[in-house]
This record gives sequence, C-alpha cells and structure tokens, in this order.
Amino acid sequence: MFQPIQLKTAYRSLVKRKGFSLLNILGLSIGLTACLLIFHYVSFERNFDQFGNNYKQVVRLRLDSYQQGNLSWKSATSYPAIGPTMKKDFPEVEDFCRLKDWEGILVNPESNVKFKEDKGYFADPVSIPMLGVQVINSQKEGLLEEVNSILLSETMAKKYFGLATPIGKTLVIKDGGTLDQPLNVKGVFKDFPANSHLIINFLVSYKTLQASLNRDGDDSNSSETAWGWYDFYTYLKLRPGTNLQALELKFPAFCDQYINGSEYYKKNNIKNTLSAIPLHDIHLYSNYNQEAEVNGNGQAVSFLFIIGLIILLIAWVNYINLSTARSVERAKEVGVRKVMGAQRSSLISQFILEGLLVNIAGLLLALVIFYLSIKSFDSFVGKSSNSSFSMTMTYWILFGALFLLGTLFSGLYPAFVMSGFQPVKVLKGVFKNSDSGILLRKTLIISQFMASVILIAGTIIVYKQVEYMRNQKLGADINQTLVIEGAQAEPDSIYKASFDPFKTTLLSNSDISSVTASTSVMGKEIYWTSGVRRVDIPEAAAHTMYHIGIDYDFIPTFKMTMAAGRNYSREISTENKNIILTETGAKELGFTDMQEAINKKISRGSDTLTIIGIVASYHHQGLQKSMDPMIMLLRPNARSFYSVKINGKKTTAVLAQIQSNWNQFFPSDPFNYFFLNESYNEQYKGEILFGKVFGIFALLGIIIACFGLLGLSAYNVVQRTKEIGIRKVIGASNSVILQLLTKDFLKLIFIALVIAIPLCWFIMHKWLSGFAYRTDIPWWIFAIAGGIALSIAFFTISFQAYKAILSKPAMSLRAE
Repeated sequence: MFQPIQLKTAYRSLVKRKGFSLLNILGLSIGLTACLLIFHYVSFERNFDQFGNNYKQVVRLRLDSYQQGNLSWKSATSYPAIGPTMKKDFPEVEDFCRLKDWEGILVNPESNVKFKEDKGYFADPVSIPMLGVQVINSQKEGLLEEVNSILLSETMAKKYFGLATPIGKTLVIKDGGTLDQPLNVKGVFKDFPANSHLIINFLVSYKTLQASLNRDGDDSNSSETAWGWYDFYTYLKLRPGTNLQALELKFPAFCDQYINGSEYYKKNNIKNTLSAIPLHDIHLYSNYNQEAEVNGNGQAVSFLFIIGLIILLIAWVNYINLSTARSVERAKEVGVRKVMGAQRSSLISQFILEGLLVNIAGLLLALVIFYLSIKSFDSFVGKSSNSSFSMTMTYWILFGALFLLGTLFSGLYPAFVMSGFQPVKVLKGVFKNSDSGILLRKTLIISQFMASVILIAGTIIVYKQVEYMRNQKLGADINQTLVIEGAQAEPDSIYKASFDPFKTTLLSNSDISSVTASTSVMGKEIYWTSGVRRVDIPEAAAHTMYHIGIDYDFIPTFKMTMAAGRNYSREISTENKNIILTETGAKELGFTDMQEAINKKISRGSDTLTIIGIVASYHHQGLQKSMDPMIMLLRPNARSFYSVKINGKKTTAVLAQIQSNWNQFFPSDPFNYFFLNESYNEQYKGEILFGKVFGIFALLGIIIACFGLLGLSAYNVVQRTKEIGIRKVIGASNSVILQLLTKDFLKLIFIALVIAIPLCWFIMHKWLSGFAYRTDIPWWIFAIAGGIALSIAFFTISFQAYKAILSKPAMSLRAE
C-alpha cells in the first residue's frame, strides 16, 4: 500500500514539473475521451436488435439465386411458404413469422387526417413476441389474429388520433387497389427502438393480405403457399441449444425438394439456396437486396474500434516516453534517496503512484469532456441514445480493463527504469541515458507517427472515394428534379382522368420543362423482377431482370443516351408489345453488339416482346453496387413517382405552385416530395459519416502524438542547453542549431513514413474492395499525408528549438 508521505511527494513532484504533468494529463484525457466516444458508437452499432427476450434464438432467412451457375442475386427476403414448411419439416424450428412491407395512404375518416406511410408491415401474430414488439395498450389478446386489424406505434397513434384513445377506432387504408378498406385499431405498441434493423410504425394482420388476394379471385401468388413471390421477410425462432450451422446443412436438400425441383427452374438452370443470419447480426453484416433499412457496415465499425485502441495506445506511449526521457533529470533524486536508505520497492511504488495520479487526473477530465460532448457526438453521427451514458456494460468493463492495464504498464516501466539507477554512477555525474532506453523512445516515436500517417492518408482516401461516387457521371441527369410520391387514393379506373390534366397544367408553367411518371427513380431499389430469355436461341435459359415501368417522357427527361434503337413513341399503338433494355441487360442476354439486339424478340412470362431500344447503362443505385440488368417497360399509367424537371432558380415559387395544382387534382392524397439529387446522395450517408468520424479521430491522434513530441523536444532542448550556448559562443548560426535540434526527430518521422505507406495502402485497398466502383490510391495521397506529418512534427519541434536559439548564451553558461 502507498504511504501518505509518498502521496505528498508524488504531488510535489507533479507540481514541480507543471509543463510535463499538464502535457501528460491533456494527452491522456484526449486519448481516453476519443476511446470513450468510439466505444459509445461501436457499442450502439454492435447491439442492434438485442431488446427482445429471445433475440438470441431468432434468425432471418436469406435467399440466393444462381443462374447458369453464376450468382444472380442475394435477397434479404424469401418465399412465404418457407416459414410454415420449415416449422413442419425441421424440429429445430420452434416457430416462424413473416413480414410483408406495405406503403400507401392511411386516413382517419373522423378527422380526415391522412398521410402517406411506408414503414408498415403485414405480419403474423407471432411477430409481436419474436421481434420484441412491446404492446402497451390493447383491446384483447390474440392481436393480429383477425382480418382487417392494425397495431399502431405510440407516435402513429398520436399522429392520427391525438390524445384520444385509438383502441376500437378505424383507419382506412388506401392504395388505389383492392386494399381500400377499413382497419380496426386493436392496440398500441412502444415506438420501435432506434437500434433495430427494422423501423415499424404499424402492423397489419397477415390475414388481411391473404383476404385481399382472395378477393381478386386469384391466389396464384398466395401469401401462404407461394414459392415464387420472394418479397417476404422470414424469421425463425430456433429451439434452445440449436446449432445454426448444423441446421443450415439441411437447407440444400430442403431447397431441392420444394424449390429447385420445379420444371421451370430445371429448364432455366436456376438454383436457389437458403442461409440464415442471427437477428443481432443483421444490421452490420447483411447488405443484400430488399433490406428493410440501410444497414451499417461491420468493417467500418471494426476500423473505428481499432482506431480507438490506437489513439489510447498513442496517449500512453506519450506518458512512457516523457517519463523515461526525464530519467536523467531524476537520476540524482534516486541516487540520493538510495544513499539515504530507500529500498527499490519503495521507489517503484513512488513512481507508480505518480503515474496513477496522472492517469486518474486524465480519466476524470476525460469523463467530464465525454459527458459534455456526448449529445453533440450523437447528433453528429445521426444516432439517438436514451441517456448520455448509453454504452453497454460490456464496453464499460472493456474500457475499465484497458484503463487499468494501460495505467499499470505506463507506470511500471518508468518506475522500474528509474528505480534501477546505480547511486555511485549517478552521484559521480557519469550517468547517462542507456542505449536501450533511447532505442525504446525512438521506436515509440516511430510507432506514433506511423499511426498518424495511416490515419491521415486513410482520411484522404475515404474522402476521395466519397467524392468519386458523388461526382461520377451516372448516365442520367438527376439535377433540378423534384420527385412527387405518386397518387394512391384514386382507383385505377379514374386515375388517368386526373393525372393527364395535372401533367398538362404543370407543363404550362414556363419554369417546368418536363414531367414523367415511373414505378421507380434513381436511388430507389427495384423490387420488380422476372425471368427473361431470348427466343432466337434454342433452349435459352431465363435471366432475372430488374423492371422499371416508365412513360414516354422518362428517357428524354433524364437525358439518357440511346446506345441503339429508339425510345417509346406515342404514335405507335403497338408499343406495349415492345421493350427497351439497358446495356447491362442486353449484355446479360448475350448481346455484344447493341445494334444487333434491335428487333430481336425476348420471352417474359407469357409475353413475347420485341427489343426496340438499348439505353446506355446508368447507375440506378449508388456506386457501392454494380449495375443491374434492367428492362424498361412502357407503363403510361405508372403512379409510384412523378419526376418534375425545374428550370431556373425559382424553386420555392415553383414548389408552391406544384403543391397547389396537386391539391386541385388529387385532393385525397397528401403532397409528399423530395429532390432527386439529395435523395440519391443519401445512399452515401454511411460513407460520408465514416469519413467524418475517421477524420476527427485521426486529428485527435495527431494532436496527442504532437503533445508527446512537444514534451520530448522541450526536454531535449533542456538537456542540450549548455551545448547550444557553447555553439553560439563559438559562432554557430541559428540554422545550424535548428538543424541540430530537429534532424534526429525528423529522421524518425521519415522512418515512420517508409513503414506506414505500404501498410496504409494494404488496409485501404481492402476497404475499397467493398465497392463495385472505386477510386484508385495515387502516390500523391501518401506524399500529402507524409508532408502533413512532417510539417506538424517540424513546427512542433521548432517551437521549442527557437526558444533555445533566442536565449542568451550567458544565461546557459553562467553556472560553468
């Protein structure tokens, strides 16, 4: 145990050397704060979907499709018949639930409150406990058991009913089709937590979907028995103790029995496979087609976690460096105390106590900074937390363990070094720093600036990749484009009578150049697919193609280029028998010459269509993904999105006029809109955020490294004060002295550069490999990173060097 006198001595020692103590405390506090913020972020990202009672038993299925032996797509959704069949066939499956997304208009007929909603799902009743939905007010048990029943989140309940109790009330669901019907509000659930891979605003009973399909008199796409309609999220609850890997080994035989054995699949050489991912892994490790939300990036989170550890390591390296550098200064103190009878164990405990005090001071300051900055940090990264200290206990324990380990090591090494001085040598004045101690400090400086260079270069590469994606030519003009979410309330039979005059009215405005309707727009994932094959090749296998329905004006509105052929024409009455492909789609079907594809026929389901045009490939989605093979079907009555091209800069006035026209022609539909370029760039939100966070913590790491360099250079100047004085007396110039004081440090920085550059290239090349389209890593990035590191180091060292240069020689030599 430490003695009171040791505490008093430690305090005096720290106060006596205020500059070094302050540098150590500030460096440690910044490192600890950075580590806390990163752990806070990583904790949030790695603890998604862990709020249900049985989340560890729940997995979600993924469906992969192989065509002609090549992987065609991976989808987060699967067939609705899989869940009930697996429960029947596999004893490991305790239960299942399915979710089918729905979007449309919800209306409170009593108050005429209406909104376009897109975060609702048709859901099996068991989804409530399986996904952790917390019902707080309900009419009775058996929720989601009845047809036309709905559960609302707290926010949705207030949105439609205010403070009134919604239980037993009615909402009308409208989508312009068979689902225009009343729904009975059976319950209210707590708003779904932010750390979920799903955003659920309301749940409609699964039986409502089945009933709507049966009312059409055609259940070929039955929500119970379909093996070809893969728009359903399927979750399995496994029995306790189930080995997931062992269960997945049974999936190939299951697929062969129920899916791949069909004549269509055999004929077209299509093979489907299934796999499962634990519920709590979906957010970071599932980025496939038809994800419910944009998921996180497990690799990026791991990068940040490592950066947090590196920054903390840099901070403790500073402490060790500064402490051991002061060993010459404290050598006489140790020699005198040993002569007076002090034991080495007593000296070790003394120096450990000093280190403990510095670390505790740094920790307390770090906790204060963390507490004050956490709200701003959460806002910056776009996350919400229930409290400032929302980090899970696991990460608090990890942080505490790291702090204790770092404190122990950063205190022990200097303590053993300084307590081992030999009194005879010290008091005779022949003591000097050992070669091993000097080598250690040099190694630590190199390590610090290696990390700094990697962080600087990494930040530049991340920024360059984001700018590459944002500025790459898309093959379509999305600027100055206002997109209105299409009208849903009107039935198909009278829709055209409203849309045509609405479009004509908009085009009468001189600030609007064109208006086009489509089933999708750039930046939105396409869910509409079917098998397509060439009819001119005997036994040609079908290829899965992504479909977008467009009107006559879509291609010219977005200034797309025709690689071959023509656009759809209003003058040709048989255009519904024709089809337009993208270049990627044409190549998927085996056409190498785009002109060769014109007038060729393809089979799509029961239809035989003629290719009349090939659109030059364009990036329908962000450059993280490759271009999908697409076909553009003529759908003049498409109503999902209306794209309006605006001329000039009168955006506010034009928007007000468009809204007025909308309310005139579609009074039952809410006016929802977005600007296409902003919406498209939302796809890069994760990369942009990663770049910002990476950059901030890179800057903190450099600052901490500079604190250490500042302290070491200051100490170096103090140790060489007399030498500098003598050199100035005999005529040495300021430049010679500056070179003398800086060259050794700059050599170490240069060595750090040589080691860091290939290491950084390897790390960032691996990160870039996750993008379908990516920038290169030119040499000048490392030149800039190295230049920044060298410049920062030079100015840090020079600050202390100039103080020595400007001092008078008489002041340093007066004691001689």
